[in-house]
Amino acid sequence: MGRVVAIANQKGGVGKTTTAVNLSTLLAKRGKKILLIDADPQGNATSGVGADKNVEYSVYDLIINDEIEPKATVQKTEIRNLSICPSNINLAGAEVELVSVMSREYRMKEKLDILKEDYDYILIDCPPSLGLITLNAFTAANSVLIPVQCEYYALEGLGQLINTINLVKKHLNKELEIEGALLTMYDMRTNLSNQVVKEVNKYFENKVYKTVIPRNVKLSEAPSYGMPISVYDPRSKGAKSYDKFVREFIKNNETREKEANEKNS
Repeated sequence: MGRVVAIANQKGGVGKTTTAVNLSTLLAKRGKKILLIDADPQGNATSGVGADKNVEYSVYDLIINDEIEPKATVQKTEIRNLSICPSNINLAGAEVELVSVMSREYRMKEKLDILKEDYDYILIDCPPSLGLITLNAFTAANSVLIPVQCEYYALEGLGQLINTINLVKKHLNKELEIEGALLTMYDMRTNLSNQVVKEVNKYFENKVYKTVIPRNVKLSEAPSYGMPISVYDPRSKGAKSYDKFVREFIKNNETREKEANEKNS
């Protein structure tokens, strides 16, 4: 049964999609069966793995259209073990359409529950807002992974995000937890980056990944070629950092699983 992880931060430009694309690719390369849900109307995760946005069925149909089987919205990518539920501009109207729908926060969960058994992980790239699509993702997820940019306003808005996660946990999804905070766009030359690292560690305590993703030109270039960094330039600093992060991510999940099994036995 697949673990569902929502990758979220309502601030744009923090490396959320870059993290979604590279985490899903590197997990797939390690033999895990992965489904990437592109829940952002901009569709950057879709193009980031080289998939086509102009498809008959997309995330919009997954959430809104009950006549379409969830599996019909999934397409394979050129990366082995990685499938994607693509996004396009149709999704922009979904927020408004969801307002009048019964059990609107559970739409994505109902569909992902059908798909779960085919994958080891389902990763959701959330839009940069705390609207109904993000709420759907949180209601469907086991955990939330939060990319945090190493810059001055990094912690601004995080309180609101944590508050939303806690509200979802209280009212919609009791299982929801924080997967971890991932520091991105780190520049070792600045005092500011080091200051943000300290602040985020204070804020999230033991939930911060030891791996930090640096600012890296190759990481910025890769999406314009429709490639994850591990394909575009596997020897770059960015690729090595994401590889290290994925190892940490897997280790944390294996530890959690082991503890859960021991608890249940």
